[in-house]
Amino acid sequence: MIEISVRVTNDDADIAKLVESAKSSAMGAIVVFDGIVRDDDIEWIELSAYEEGALYEFEAIREDAIKKFGLLSVDIIHRTGRLKPGDNILIIVVGSPHRKDAFFGCEYILEEIKRRAPVWKKEFRKGEEQWVDAHINKKNIE
Repeated sequence: MIEISVRVTNDDADIAKLVESAKSSAMGAIVVFDGIVRDDDIEWIELSAYEEGALYEFEAIREDAIKKFGLLSVDIIHRTGRLKPGDNILIIVVGSPHRKDAFFGCEYILEEIKRRAPVWKKEFRKGEEQWVDAHINKKNIE
């Protein structure tokens, strides 16, 4: 059975709980990606998403990854709202019977989210703010 959680939320997630819930007797590897806000003179970032569109893309990406890599567990949690350095932004937890499939599946999910999901990031530094090309579905804005 494939366990799945796909969310866009203002709330942080408990990574240890996600990993624990992904474990099963068929699981040989669990890979976690935790994207966090870097402290490169950023006071905070503001993440916004077209939630319905982001969830649609996350679910499509998840299905693609399950088929391509034989994944047994997939969790994708993307934060929105105001985040400060050190806060989690994107958490991906992938489980598979085999480690290579788990690693490649996690990387595939990350790159596809960056390419397809309608999520935007604005960085705030002392005295300036700037929109950054976060996860913008370019084909929908051209």
